[in-house]
Amino acid sequence: MQNSVAIVGAGVSGLTCAVVLAEHGCDTAIFAEETGQHTTSAAAGAIWYPYDAEPAEQVIVWALETYKVLVDLARDKRSGVSMIELRTFARTGEIQIPEWAIPLGARRLSNFVPIPDRAQRGGQPVIPSGVEESLAIKQSEIPPALSSGFALTVPLMDTTIYLDYLAQRLMVAGGTINGGVRLAKLEDVSREFDLVVNCAGIGATNLVPDPELEPHRGQVVIVPKLSLTCAIVCDDLPLMYAIPRTNDCVFGGTNELSYDREVDPLATSRILAECSRSLNIDPPNVLIEHVGLRPFRKSGVRVCIERLADGRTVVHNYGHGGSGFTLSWGCAREVVDLAG
Repeated sequence: MQNSVAIVGAGVSGLTCAVVLAEHGCDTAIFAEETGQHTTSAAAGAIWYPYDAEPAEQVIVWALETYKVLVDLARDKRSGVSMIELRTFARTGEIQIPEWAIPLGARRLSNFVPIPDRAQRGGQPVIPSGVEESLAIKQSEIPPALSSGFALTVPLMDTTIYLDYLAQRLMVAGGTINGGVRLAKLEDVSREFDLVVNCAGIGATNLVPDPELEPHRGQVVIVPKLSLTCAIVCDDLPLMYAIPRTNDCVFGGTNELSYDREVDPLATSRILAECSRSLNIDPPNVLIEHVGLRPFRKSGVRVCIERLADGRTVVHNYGHGGSGFTLSWGCAREVVDLAG
């Protein structure tokens, strides 16, 4: 493996690749126009779940490898990674549990959960006459606005902590982060670097260039911390998710083909209304609004090795769509294997 490595891009993919390479002993530097909380990664809900990325078979392999790493990181409170129950819903019909989720402990949610620790008669809980309906509603795992769902315990990365954790881990390993750097092409990376790793996300559209990339615009609304013990997601249109974090909660979202990174007030209103309706709460105050462009690649995530026009080696790692955090460690390790 080349000893001097330049990473293009400072989102979660670039940071993770940089950490893995630096901890393998490489002289590693990140170059990016935006860093830290200004990246697309900072606008992500950042809950582990394969979403909006292809091809499905390879995505699941990378996702499961990342899952194992994140479970370990969840034991370190400094990382910003925690384990949370994710409840995924459908608005109509019966939702299907993905095959890969079953070994991870996925379970179907119920419209009625038997109330524990009550006297039993004939195998049934003894419930006073006239209150069965109210108790059933209280114990339902499925909100009235939704029809079916399943639950799975997954890693959650609080981007306000996790991105800084990765950056700090990189610097401890001797790496550097250089912001405000705009490149017209990959060959513009200084010749002092033998290896270039392209984690430019949607920026690879022009940097490579790659016409297969398309921007899937995602808008989220950050609201005050709620008494929400699980994350909820509904992929049926309109897309809706509520993800509780350490100090706040992420409401989302949108997934539309657009390069527009300006906040849409109408989208904010819809997100607040849809999440509040599903949670059966009054719309909370808005703390922050974020917009990010998911780098979806129509022909699939690109992790491969090429030669630049100047003869140097480049390893591409982009096109993760809405699964950047979910695929980060699996793809980073493949980058290392390719570079080696």
